[in-house]
Amino acid sequence: MILMDIAKSILTQPVSPPMPLENSNGTPIVKWQRGEIDGFSEDEKKQIAKDFESVLLNKLMDEMKNTIGSWGFDKDGASSQVQGIFWLYLARDIANNGGIGLWKDIYQFLTDTNESKTTIKSLDRNV
Repeated sequence: MILMDIAKSILTQPVSPPMPLENSNGTPIVKWQRGEIDGFSEDEKKQIAKDFESVLLNKLMDEMKNTIGSWGFDKDGASSQVQGIFWLYLARDIANNGGIGLWKDIYQFLTDTNESKTTIKSLDRNV
């Protein structure tokens, strides 16, 4: 039996910011760079953040609905399309009305142009 030393698993070193996602050929998947998004208005940045959160919520709800038993709907193609649209709009409405708060962090990241705020920091300073 292998026992892990919990003290060694606690993160005490500086944490670097996440690397951008890349395709297999090394090109970034992200279309916008931090400087390029500065051309958007504040409302557009908020909507971008809320749209991302709604996509995440939609995926979360897709998995949640799989745990629910039969709703009594037919299992034909039209029924699954209507249910998909229902979950999509429900997720969008939740995100536009506050959501889980993730959009605020995304918005802050999009509006944070001061590079000193994104430098590597130790976790214990944030706690």
